[in-house]
Amino acid sequence: MKKIAILGSTGSIGTQTLEVVRENKDLRVTALAAGNNLKLLEQQVREFHPSLVAVWKEENAAKLRLSLKDLEVKVASGMDGLIEVAASGESEILVTAIVGMIGIRPTIEAIKAGKDIALANKETLVTAGHIIMPMAEKYNVSILPVDSEHSAIFQSLQGGQRVALHKILLTASGGPFRGKTWEDLQNIQVEDALKHPNWEMGRKITIDSSTMVNKGLEVIEAKWLFGVTVDQVEVVVQPQSIIHSMVEYEDGAIIAELGTPDMKLPIQYALYYPERRYLPGDRLDFKALSQITFEQPDMETFYGLRLAYEAGRRGGSLPTVLNAANELAVSKFLNRKIRYLEIPEIIETCMNHHQVTDNPTVEEILQTEAETYEFIESRW
Repeated sequence: MKKIAILGSTGSIGTQTLEVVRENKDLRVTALAAGNNLKLLEQQVREFHPSLVAVWKEENAAKLRLSLKDLEVKVASGMDGLIEVAASGESEILVTAIVGMIGIRPTIEAIKAGKDIALANKETLVTAGHIIMPMAEKYNVSILPVDSEHSAIFQSLQGGQRVALHKILLTASGGPFRGKTWEDLQNIQVEDALKHPNWEMGRKITIDSSTMVNKGLEVIEAKWLFGVTVDQVEVVVQPQSIIHSMVEYEDGAIIAELGTPDMKLPIQYALYYPERRYLPGDRLDFKALSQITFEQPDMETFYGLRLAYEAGRRGGSLPTVLNAANELAVSKFLNRKIRYLEIPEIIETCMNHHQVTDNPTVEEILQTEAETYEFIESRW
């Protein structure tokens, strides 16, 4: 019986993780943490019977304690609650499916507690990879990628010599606006940007995919996960989302992972690694597949991707500015307070304004986030 804890259980990755649990009788959920969806969280607690659950707001925790008073479950709140879930003694592996930099401290505490990390919270490595990866090595903890692309890279590296890795080919669907020009994007509305052609994801990551900022964050994440430079990570647009990513070795050989777009595959692979198990669902049918096509990313129209490369090269606190500015800009766009094309504009302005700190501590990372938010609120 493998025991797991989940941060972000009511989100897209969290709910799909619980689907994997339903299909495998040797997985047991010991702790859950979520945001504001109390109705769904209560349903999850009643189905999976964790001994610990956490929400961010204490007022929501009080409501949950009342609704779950017939069960033996502890309800915690705030950052202390997230950390308690992350480091809970019962679990062996933590699925970090929570959105945002709020995931950094719980991940650190989980590593210190000896938990393997099934990582779906890219902000953790984008902003604190220089802290997380050495810490994981120190505590002999595995960081297992859950993102489809990073899982594909991880799978493609199995059996190969990591020292012979030449570069990573990180695939992108191109999002709903692939092929569009700057002029075409002038009047994009929230509903337009939420129509991803291939994947069903949360609202924030779907917007990130449309701007290609998400792919830029993945470039920086890949740098830390696989010990490469950002310039060894080449983004390739693969519109069908059949090839999930590739690695090229020194001898020119390219190994790829292919499959239908289904997030349960990388989730299950991370939970059971190195074992592979049967997964219900559609299979890739090469007889029906007419073609797989490739394009170069348009870094002029979608210049958030270019900004991510710049932040990844410079390092230090600059990726935190990139990430924080994007988070708040996307939130403002979703709330219809700014135009779509202001998202990369805000990111670039914040990056140009920032004085970079090398090797920032967690406190300096969080301070940079706060300062970036304050700067944006003073201008937009």
